[in-house]
Amino acid sequence: MTRIIATLVAIFVGLALFSGAAVVLITPVAVQFVESALGRAGDPPAERADGPQTPTESDADFGEVQVFDVLADGSLEPAATGVAAEVWNQFVRIVGADVAGEVIIQYRAGDAPRSDTLAYVYQDQNPRYWTLAVNLATADDPQLLVATLIHEYAHVFSFDHADFDRKAPSCDTLDLFEGCAADDSYLYEFYVAFWAGYPDAVDVENTDPDAAWRFYLAYEDDFVSDYAATNLGEDFAESFMTFVIEDSFEGPSVAAQKLRFFTQYPELVELREHIRAEMAVELGLR
Repeated sequence: MTRIIATLVAIFVGLALFSGAAVVLITPVAVQFVESALGRAGDPPAERADGPQTPTESDADFGEVQVFDVLADGSLEPAATGVAAEVWNQFVRIVGADVAGEVIIQYRAGDAPRSDTLAYVYQDQNPRYWTLAVNLATADDPQLLVATLIHEYAHVFSFDHADFDRKAPSCDTLDLFEGCAADDSYLYEFYVAFWAGYPDAVDVENTDPDAAWRFYLAYEDDFVSDYAATNLGEDFAESFMTFVIEDSFEGPSVAAQKLRFFTQYPELVELREHIRAEMAVELGLR
């Protein structure tokens, strides 16, 4: 192991993707995911376990989880097997082993068919690094799993530590828990384009689902899913996920404009094409 995670003092960004979201993406060319991760209480968790040699911890969302350290080359310590390994390999295929090893410091795998949470990420005490936690119950639906992993990675790169100044004495852009956003950061430019003009938007860091639902109902055509209306970070992640999966970004709606937003960044267009080529079978693209 080459890096140390401080789990108890890790910084939560509130970045969970829930099963109620991203089921139907409200876009001009909507994509629908089959919600097969729920209603499977009879699935025995033991069938997905990797063995007693893997450290486990209690997790508020997923119950008992297997805990793996992520090494700089993108491999896991201890080595994962079974479904936990399959899901990690999916993530590595999406982002690349070098990126996985550079930004993810810990991988947590649980099997909780009754949980509404599909996955979440949070920053380590050292904000360069992140923990990825995944509900293995999503693994039976490859399309849902890949979409979830794309969503979570969008959180990672949109909250990149280099784009936020935690020590800024004042902030003229966007003052978030992570710090003052750089004026050329993805998240701030997304905010300026799509959130700054609302007279009645929820707080950009909102965590109240009722407030998010009211906001969504007021502006349904502006969001790719109801969960996207939760806060700025979730809107960015849901929109990027949809940008990757959708074939077309046509249409006058704000939701469609959000998908076209990402085309101004060559690196994100390249990432989209990589994911669509690498995960074409899982996403039903061929």
